[in-house]
Amino acid sequence: MIRIGLIGCGFMGTMHANCYKNIEGVELAAVADIRREKAESLADGAEIFSDGMDLIQKANVDAIDICLPTYLHAKYALAAMDKVKYLFVEKPVALTAEQAQAMTQKAAEKGCQVQVGQVIRFWDEYVHLKEILDSGVYGRVVSANFRRISPRPLWGWDNWLLDVTRSGGAAQDLHIHDTDYILSVFGEPESFASVKNKIGEQNSYIQTLMRYKDFVVSVEGTWDLPESHPFEATFRVVFEKATIENAGGRFMCYDSKGAQEIEISKKEMTGGYRGGNISDLGGYYNELVFFTDAIKRKGIIDKATLADAGRSLAFVLEEIAQA
Repeated sequence: MIRIGLIGCGFMGTMHANCYKNIEGVELAAVADIRREKAESLADGAEIFSDGMDLIQKANVDAIDICLPTYLHAKYALAAMDKVKYLFVEKPVALTAEQAQAMTQKAAEKGCQVQVGQVIRFWDEYVHLKEILDSGVYGRVVSANFRRISPRPLWGWDNWLLDVTRSGGAAQDLHIHDTDYILSVFGEPESFASVKNKIGEQNSYIQTLMRYKDFVVSVEGTWDLPESHPFEATFRVVFEKATIENAGGRFMCYDSKGAQEIEISKKEMTGGYRGGNISDLGGYYNELVFFTDAIKRKGIIDKATLADAGRSLAFVLEEIAQA
C-alpha cells in the first residue's frame, strides 16, 4: 500500500484527496492544514497535522503531495525532498524561476522524483488531441487557438489567488495550463508576442500569439469575469484535412465527411468534488494514477516533470515581462 501525505486541504487538496481514495493500492495516510477543520474534513482515518512541516518531519509516508498556494511551494518542496523520494507539487511549480531552479537542483542531489500538477497534459480531450497531432492523420497544423476564461477565483484561502505577489495572477496561475500544453505538443515557438490588461487587477488577462515555422497558435487566459460567467476551457486546431474543436461541452471533428462528435469515456468516481472551476475529477485522477503508478514500480517520473514545469514557468514569466 502506497502511503500519501497531503499538505494543503483546500480546494485543490480536496480534489486530490478524493482522487487518492479512488486509486487502488493507495492510502491517504496523513493530512496537514493550518485550518484543522479542513484537515479533519479529508482525514477519513488519516493522521492529522497542524502544519506541513510537522507532516514532513513526523508522518510515515512514501510520498508527499503539496497543494499549497504557489508562493509556498518551494519552501515545502525543498523540505519534503529530505523526507521522500517521490513528490507531487501543484502548478505553477513555484512563484519565481529562481525557486524552480533551486527545486530542480535539490531534486537532482537527493534523487527525488517530482511530478508537477500541469494537469492538462492528462486531461482526456487534450490527451486525445496530442494523439491526433502525433498521428498526422489530418495532415499538418494550419492554426490553433486555446482559451481559458473564468470568473474571479474567490475560493482561495485568504484570497491568495487574487494577490499577484502570491499567485502571479491569472497570467501565471491560469494561463500556464495552456502554455505548458502548447510547449509540450508544439515545442517552443520561433517568436511570440503578448498583451495584457492595463486596467484592473494586475495580470488578470493575457493573450499571446506564438509563431511557428508554418503555423500560428493564439492563447488567451483571464479570470477577471463576473461571477455569473461560466468557466470555459476550449481549443480549436485547424489541420489541412480537418478541424478538431473542444468547446461548449462537445469534442468535435469537422472534416469532409461532416461533423462527428469524438466520444471520451470518463471514470466514474465516488466522492467527486464540485466547486471552483471544475466539472469532474478526470484529469486530476489521471495525473495521480500516473504519479502513484511510478511509486509502485519505483520508476521515474517522465511526464509533467520538474524540468517541464520549470521551462513552462520561465516562458510564462517571459510572456508577462514582454506583454
